[in-house]
Amino acid sequence: MVQVGGIKYTPGMYTHKRPTGGKLADKHFRELEKKFIEKKREKKRPEIFPTICCSRKIGVGALEIADIVAKNIGYKVVDREILMHIAQEAKLSEKTVAYFDEHYPGYLKEFVAFLVGEKSFIKSDYNRHLINVVISLAGLEPTIFVGRGTHLIIPRDRVLAVRFICSDDHRIKRLSGILKVTEKEAADKLPQLDKEQRSFFKKAFGKKDAVPYEFDIVINCDYIKDTQVAAKIVEEAFKNKFAQELS
Repeated sequence: MVQVGGIKYTPGMYTHKRPTGGKLADKHFRELEKKFIEKKREKKRPEIFPTICCSRKIGVGALEIADIVAKNIGYKVVDREILMHIAQEAKLSEKTVAYFDEHYPGYLKEFVAFLVGEKSFIKSDYNRHLINVVISLAGLEPTIFVGRGTHLIIPRDRVLAVRFICSDDHRIKRLSGILKVTEKEAADKLPQLDKEQRSFFKKAFGKKDAVPYEFDIVINCDYIKDTQVAAKIVEEAFKNKFAQELS
């Protein structure tokens, strides 16, 4: 979290006011508990729902777009704040994994073991913690993830991976408008935000940056400026990729 003009900026902020990560996580679990009771009566389904993962440059507006897509297709949005809150709160993390493990015994353990064998970046307990939470959430209900490199965790055939990019000028103008600070104040803090994001990717995944080949689509918000239009592109790509399951 970075202070910009006396205001705390959290990646994902936009003009629509959202509750804090903790409140969002608590609300998420209340709804999840209700759904989980119902799911016990349902027929078994694939372990992981068709999922959307949004990767972005800080300040590009990916969360706003994800919220629009989620509303249109009936999905839940799990952003960086919610993931961090769950991953850092042991009880919430254990509850999430327990829900999934009860529904699909042994799957999570096998999947993480496979990832550990395939991905050299899974070295720390935090990484395993994050992976357990992401896979469990993706398997418990239809989800759109924003941030935290989730497209690198969920099996590639179960995810529409979307990358949002734009110029620094676009990001500066957007952050300035959201936080009600001067463009100079926003510009001064942008390198720090980018550094924190790069540091996370290097620590968590051993990567300097996201490469285009990791994604199904890359949307440049310098040219596709309307969030509704960007959301429609994501929605149509998602429906096309998972047409058989969604029909």
